Amino acid sequence: MKDTLKHQGMRNKLAKVLISKGISNAKVLAAIRTIPRHLFMDSSFEGHAYQDKAFPIAANQTISQPYTVAFQTELLELKTGQKILEIGTGSGYQTAALLSLKAVVFTIERQLELFKKTNIFFKKMGYRPKKVIFGDGYKGLPEEAPFDGIIVTAGAPEIPKALMAQLKIGGRLVIPVGFEEQIMTLLIRKSATEFEKKEFGSFRFVPLLEDKN
Repeated sequence: MKDTLKHQGMRNKLAKVLISKGISNAKVLAAIRTIPRHLFMDSSFEGHAYQDKAFPIAANQTISQPYTVAFQTELLELKTGQKILEIGTGSGYQTAALLSLKAVVFTIERQLELFKKTNIFFKKMGYRPKKVIFGDGYKGLPEEAPFDGIIVTAGAPEIPKALMAQLKIGGRLVIPVGFEEQIMTLLIRKSATEFEKKEFGSFRFVPLLEDKN
């Protein structure tokens, strides 16, 4: 598949849909207009790639709805060069959005099939996360902590303590919390022991799985 002027036009329409839903960050909208979402999906879904919907990918996972990607990215309030941990690489679409905003991205994926596929795709497309890790996102990445921001792209039953511990003071953790349906939650680390919590309505994600070994 190629990226054509037709695809660009479809992305511009998608950005207008997201603006109508409340997305206002100019850099986030620029990422939505730039990233060729159809290349992150199976070619059979190409005609649907710029609808504001989630779609199936490998390993019973989904590529996130563009609104969700934009919403979570906005909540991070990214600045150039900030160090971000992404839990759940998935298709790599969210990763690409973070990279478009010039973040330094460490991303973890627990599904081996997706990890291998997305790693190859990043290299082919020229996306360069700092590290792509096969592992348990519940544990975070303590050896690279602390992070300016952490973004979780799967529904967690609770906020993992390990992720809270890996935030810098002033850092932001964006995570959907819940079972069947999740509440988008933002934690801002105020001090070594204090966090400010904000909630932003209901979303639906695949579950964040913990490795019990």
